[in-house]
Amino acid sequence: MLLFSGCVNSNDANINMDNPDNTMHTTTEISISMAGGTAVVPIAQETAKIFMKSNPNVKIEVVGGGSGFGINEIGEKRIDIGMAGRNIKSSEMEKYPDLIAYKIAVDGVALVVNKENIINNLTTEQLQKIYSKTITNWKEVGGNDEPINTYTRDELSGTRDTFWKLALNKNNISDKALVVASNGEMKAKVSADKNGIGYISVGYIDESVKPVALDGVSPTKENIKKGDYKVYRPLILITNGKPEPIVKEYIDYILSPEGQKIIVNKGFLPIN
Repeated sequence: MLLFSGCVNSNDANINMDNPDNTMHTTTEISISMAGGTAVVPIAQETAKIFMKSNPNVKIEVVGGGSGFGINEIGEKRIDIGMAGRNIKSSEMEKYPDLIAYKIAVDGVALVVNKENIINNLTTEQLQKIYSKTITNWKEVGGNDEPINTYTRDELSGTRDTFWKLALNKNNISDKALVVASNGEMKAKVSADKNGIGYISVGYIDESVKPVALDGVSPTKENIKKGDYKVYRPLILITNGKPEPIVKEYIDYILSPEGQKIIVNKGFLPIN
């Protein structure tokens, strides 16, 4: 749903000399709205900032909400671009058959604990028991005698979907797990909770939390690239049908060498 405002003098079009592909844009203000997976938000924010600098008549608004939310919003044509940290489900394609996905990056989902936690590795079986609340104390997996506080995401989250399918092998997540709204909030909660455990996009990992190996394999970009770390997913943008020219131009920018360099700088893997 592109929004246009302002007046254009047909004799005085504004030519943007910084536009990388020399496309001519008028002084009409164009708004592009984006919503969805929070793993994609850092990429969208940074690329939007640079794209808007080269196209001063374009305003791009980026909000989160989760992958399922973004797919539903673009399906209902309430936004211009949906964002998701997973592939579109068959049920979603049946409901919204004109959706088009654009893979822009690859991202791992990492298990994280508080920096003070002595745990460095968990097996899949241990992780399943932690999230089903069969194991409730860190000493049961070689840690300190402290209760385990599990954090998870809501069911609209693409990060949760990937974690549940590939790390937990679709095992149960207890309804006693504390639900947080985003990758950023998950990181903040685990960082502040010495007994906490959660999972975040690899692109969100920093010194505030400690990544944990799963079955002896650390969630590094190199291990994802080699295929050794199995908990990873695509990051995608979504349009409902053929995008408007300015929307396509923005998506093409993200897929360009310059855009892919931004993705790498943000801690994600490029599509190539």
